[in-house]
Amino acid sequence: MLELAILGFLYDTPLHGYELRKRITALAGHVRPVAESTLYPAIKRLEKAGLLQRATEPGAVAAPRHVLTLTEDGRGELRRRLAEPVQRDITDENRWFTVLAFLRHLAEPHAQATVLRRRLAFLETPASFFYDGDRPLRAEELDDPFRRGILTVARATTRAELAWLRATIASLEGVAR
Repeated sequence: MLELAILGFLYDTPLHGYELRKRITALAGHVRPVAESTLYPAIKRLEKAGLLQRATEPGAVAAPRHVLTLTEDGRGELRRRLAEPVQRDITDENRWFTVLAFLRHLAEPHAQATVLRRRLAFLETPASFFYDGDRPLRAEELDDPFRRGILTVARATTRAELAWLRATIASLEGVAR
């Protein structure tokens, strides 16, 4: 998720590390804050792989700033990761939101729709946070009001996402024709 977010934000515009960290934190939310000790090693890996480059610019007030820019290889890598997200990027909500944040960088509506169809298939598979043996439990089957609340909220969220996915896929497929 972190590398995808770095590539995605730098695809939009060159940024210095501090601004990049703020944007990634805003996208990931308070649940997954991005520490410098995590961000800068990831930047170095991507730089070493030739996916981004660093340039030094004078600072506004004090020290010079290192501005990061995506290379053509970095742009290609972002598009590859978006077109072929790993399964965790489809099933984990925070990772999925990162994919969605940059999916517009896939130029072909068909490729975008293909990724959305994977998420749709995942959400249409019966699942629950709680089970009776192998059978997923529904909110109405639980006596615990807190667990029932989890399932009620999850169901509403899933229904909203399913409606959005279906409408967006139909729109993308209409554009592709």
